[in-house]
Amino acid sequence: MQIGLVGLGKMGGNMRERLRNAGHTVVGYDTDPEKSDVASLADLVNELEAPRTVWVMVPAGDPTQHVIDRLADLLKPYDTVVDGGNSRWTDDEKHAEELSKRGIGFVDAGVSGGVWGLKNGYALMVGGEKETVDRLRPIFDALKPEGPYGFVHAGRVGAGHFAKMVHNGIEYAMMQAYAEGWELLEAVDSVDNVREVFRSWQEGTVIRSWLLDLAVNALDEDEHLEGLRGYAQDSGEGRWTVEAAIDNSVPLPAITASLFSRFASRQDDSPQMKMIAALRNQFGGHAVESAKKA
Repeated sequence: MQIGLVGLGKMGGNMRERLRNAGHTVVGYDTDPEKSDVASLADLVNELEAPRTVWVMVPAGDPTQHVIDRLADLLKPYDTVVDGGNSRWTDDEKHAEELSKRGIGFVDAGVSGGVWGLKNGYALMVGGEKETVDRLRPIFDALKPEGPYGFVHAGRVGAGHFAKMVHNGIEYAMMQAYAEGWELLEAVDSVDNVREVFRSWQEGTVIRSWLLDLAVNALDEDEHLEGLRGYAQDSGEGRWTVEAAIDNSVPLPAITASLFSRFASRQDDSPQMKMIAALRNQFGGHAVESAKKA
């Protein structure tokens, strides 16, 4: 299958490679000419055969809106745009309506997998019309992990990004729990090998997980996380999850507390946030801030 891919950063570049490894033809465009296969969005569209599919992997908000506005002018009826970034689900509804006036289809795809997706595959949460989603299944099947799991048609437009938003809210709370446990272990004199305690939990316990494995990786690199500043950024989905919970009268105490803990990390050097920062770097390649040396 043939597809255009806009945005060839850490995830988009790896997705292009994974799709090509599966035998698909990918025409990639990025503002960095060294990464790009073509010189412009117009060239990308011209390289594709109708009906075209263009997957957008750029930051949410204005960058995504700019790309979709440009594609709306370049694409033709029966073409399709897939937004695979971290857009808010309400933006999906607006984009779908705008594109439908021109006969262009729209699918939103929440994508999880970070920098490990090339090797392990990407979990995909998709929203859109069934006919359009079914037509794109070869692409989704190539990106998802091998086996029966890792893909869901979550519902109508917006459902994919809403599901990914909730996924990220849960991720916030899980990371916070590991971070709090790590800080408590580090605080007592009786435990003198916190890293190996974490490692011992990797098998046979109810809290074993990929995040726990990544925590051990981070501790192997810096046993007491002394090289990190206790500062953790939030990328938006945690806030949106809490806002959606308020709108729907759903109590989310753990997820809300984990979001507020990130806010607290910006006031003081928080030990817990060193672990959160380390985990975000491990699974997503997110930037970390080095500890300031006295």
